[in-house]
Amino acid sequence: MTILVFYGTLILYNQNSESLVSGVKDEKLAECPESPNCVSTQTEDNTKKMEPIAYIISNEEVMEIMVQVINEMSGTKIMIQDSNYLHVTFTTRFLRFVDDVEFYFDEQNKLIHFRSASRTGYSDMGVNQERMVEIRERFLNEI
Repeated sequence: MTILVFYGTLILYNQNSESLVSGVKDEKLAECPESPNCVSTQTEDNTKKMEPIAYIISNEEVMEIMVQVINEMSGTKIMIQDSNYLHVTFTTRFLRFVDDVEFYFDEQNKLIHFRSASRTGYSDMGVNQERMVEIRERFLNEI
């Protein structure tokens, strides 16, 4: 019974936690927090840094393909979609943990910058990094 109460409380807490995304400011996404449950292409922390995704097609085509890739993945919801910005949530099946993923489409440099972060907890056991590797692979297979 104690375990059920614990997981029930954890699920309710997670569902009520607020998104910590802030969009793009001065062509940059927010910095990752100190906890290891975040990866980004624009972070100063090398342990959380990933390479941006390069592209050569138009920004409109890039956005269309990225939205298609996101919609083909489970537990996703597009929260904001602008001409150069995309905010998506990923919700896990079992405990309903929510992660926020932001994409900034840098049309001038033809790069997709991203930030993927867990809303709750401390460690994500590499889930955010694995997700972004999968998104990169799926995206590159489509262009």
